[in-house]
Amino acid sequence: MRIANVSGRLTLLTDAGGIDVERGSEGGFAADTAAIYERWAEFRTWADGQPTDAGTPVADEQLGAPSPAPRQVFAIGLNYADHSAESGFAVPDTTPPTFTKFPTCITGPYTDLVLPEGDVDWEVELVAVIGVRAERVPAAKAWDHIAGLTVGQDFSERVIQLAGPAPQFSLGKSYPGFGPTGPWLVTPDEFDNRDDLTLTCSVNDEVVQHGRTTQMIFPMSELIERLSAVCPLLPGDVIFTGTPAGVGMGREPQRFLNVGDVVVTEISGIGTLRTRCVAGSR
Repeated sequence: MRIANVSGRLTLLTDAGGIDVERGSEGGFAADTAAIYERWAEFRTWADGQPTDAGTPVADEQLGAPSPAPRQVFAIGLNYADHSAESGFAVPDTTPPTFTKFPTCITGPYTDLVLPEGDVDWEVELVAVIGVRAERVPAAKAWDHIAGLTVGQDFSERVIQLAGPAPQFSLGKSYPGFGPTGPWLVTPDEFDNRDDLTLTCSVNDEVVQHGRTTQMIFPMSELIERLSAVCPLLPGDVIFTGTPAGVGMGREPQRFLNVGDVVVTEISGIGTLRTRCVAGSR
């Protein structure tokens, strides 16, 4: 099953396009995409009974973030050994480095990014959305709590991120538009192997990152176990799971985004994000 946020309305995607959930359920479910995660099991039952050949076409410009108002956004650092190496850090062995991207940075899949001052970098990431509250969940049951997967881009402004005396990871990763997600949410049962997906990031048609989620140091199930051991994961919460090597900061010479650059972020079996970098003042 795939769902999308179409012009602010929850939409079930079909072979023909999309079914507006509020209208299709005759008011049984609200149009608000963010609200559906609190009723995820009930919604799945309804959605599984809908025809696959009904629906109207959906245009790219109509799409918003699949979880547009998460209460918590978790982000995992150094979750790929090659990225740890290019960043100059040892591979974490017991606890995944964890920070947040503040929810106001979340945006949709096809957007313009107003570049702030500083050095803005790219990071392709697989993103999970929680569908069932998870608290002290063992890895073996972790996938039972995930509504689905989507594509994420963890844009980072490296100057403020690394400013001392202690790094400001969350601030440097939370400018408006720094968390594009989408283009839709795909439920785990749709994948042949949900733990083996290809991630690619391109800047102006040049591939700068390419990896597979099998390279994660802490796979999805283990991330859910470790995060939920500390704090409850709530329906609609978003988890950015880390990035493979190829970020601009790790290059020689270093390379960062400029006005006019177009960043394309893709994960196999899910879809593509497209972000155009534009000028602006803050």
